[in-house]
Order: sequence, then C-alpha cells, then structure tokens
Amino acid sequence: MHLFITGISGFVGLRMARWLAQRGERASGIYVADRPPPDLGDCWEVDLLDRDALATALERARPDAVLHFGALSHVGSSWKRMADYFRVNVLGTENLLDVAARASSPAGGALPVVVASSAEVYGAVPEDELPIGEDRTPAPASPYALTKAAAERLALARGAVVVRSFNLVGGGQAASFALPSFARQLAAIQRGDAEPVLRVGNLSARRDFVHVADALAAYRHLAEHGRPGEVYNLASGEAVSIRHALDRLLALSGVTAQIEVDPERLRPVDVPVLAGDARRLRELGWAPRRSLDDALAELWQEARQEETAA
Repeated sequence: MHLFITGISGFVGLRMARWLAQRGERASGIYVADRPPPDLGDCWEVDLLDRDALATALERARPDAVLHFGALSHVGSSWKRMADYFRVNVLGTENLLDVAARASSPAGGALPVVVASSAEVYGAVPEDELPIGEDRTPAPASPYALTKAAAERLALARGAVVVRSFNLVGGGQAASFALPSFARQLAAIQRGDAEPVLRVGNLSARRDFVHVADALAAYRHLAEHGRPGEVYNLASGEAVSIRHALDRLLALSGVTAQIEVDPERLRPVDVPVLAGDARRLRELGWAPRRSLDDALAELWQEARQEETAA
C-alpha cells in the first residue's frame, strides 16, 4: 500500500514512513522547513496553506490513501498561538480535503483520507461516564481542541475517516510534551549536567496512553478498512496519572530528583481525566500490544543517547 503522509517528518509521520518501509510498503508526503524529511520515498516541502503546491504533490504521488498528521499539536502552546492553530489545523485540513476530493486512488474511486484528531475534543468528562465512546458530543476546552473539532466537522462532511487519538507516547516525541521532557531532564541530571530538580506541570491529570507503534498499526488499518465518515477512538481504555508515569520513569532511570512545579508548564485549562473506548477500532481487528512501560523505556533510552551525543 502507498500512503501519502502530511507531516511526514513529525513524531507520528516519520515513524509511520519508516514502519511502512520495513513492511515493504511505500510512503510519500509533505513536510515543513524546520523538520527535514525522512530519507525514503518522495517528499516535498509544502505548507498546508499552499493549496496549489499541495495539489501538485498529491498528483505526483498518486497514493492509495492519505494520512493527515500535519498539525500544530501542543495544547499548552495553543493558548498563545490561537491564530496559527486555526490556520494550520482548520484551514490546512480544509485545503487537504479539497485537494484529495479532486484526486482518485489508483484502484479507482474516491481517495481515502484518514484525519488524525485528538481526544482533547471531548473536554472534561465525569468520572462515572468513562471510558468515552465516539458518540459523545465534543466539548473542546482549549484552542487546540477547538481547532481539531472544527477540522473533524470538515473531514466528516467529506467522508473522511476521523481518528481521535488519546495520548500517544514513544521515541521521537518532542521535549515540549510531558513524558519526553521528564526523560530528558532525568538524563541531564544523571550526567551531572543539571541540578537534581525535575520541573513539572500538572501531575494529577490522568491520561489514556497509547504506544505510538500501536497507533501506526491502527492508522494503517483504518486507511484500508475504515468506514468513510466514521469516527474511531484510538485508546487503551485505561487512565493513568502523569504522576504515576513519572514515578515509573524515575524507577526506570534510578535517578533521584526533587520535583518542582514550574508555573510555565501549567495550562489555563487542563482536562482532569481522559480514557477512551476503542470498541469500533477493536471490532476491525486492532488491539494495543505495548504498555506504557514499553514507551517509557523507549523515551529513557533515547534521552540517554541524546545526552551522550551532546
């Protein structure tokens, strides 16, 4: 299968491209200037807001399906960059959908599009109403979540498959996210390059963590078997506190550090708990195969290698 990936140099896109190559499948896609593309497949530097360039890239690629990962995705940053998040996440998605609607798959018929959304669109959900099913009405509580909910409406109207990913985690994730940040801080402390103080945000929030490798399998499966105009939760079904994940990482690293709340890492609004029901995806044959500990081990190994290289 040949998949065209927007955001092919990002956290999920890059791993997807490499995973497809390992499977003997093909990846092509677009990337932005500040993230170099993978050294495989046909890739073009294209801004999602440049509809003509986007159309040209898709026409050259002629894929079997599109995976739309290109987005601004940090919840905290969205409060400071609302206009940017709207342009990229909403207008960029609209451009992609318009261009894809004019293309056709090599097998004939409409070109399948899978749009990566986020569980953040659900907002705050009462504990007794967890895990969250796809039929729940979105109630976004941040600018990021609002842009993803808007992008979903556009995607579903076009017959795209929408995937509401819960918290993906694993190697290659940016240090602006909590768990990779913790791993990098601990690696610096272990090397003696930083004082033994770990700076954190809200540790009481509980999240449904999914290893990014399991997410790749889900996205690939939905590109071929997802029902057009359907929403799928990508989730484990279990909510784990950030504090618990940090404790696991501390145990894994063997590093002792004082934990200090950094006001800059706190969000104006933080959803207390998210846990998803991935029944629709499981009915198609998907199931998570990796644990949070697997992801933390990956993050820790990567952080140590980065610090050593530095």
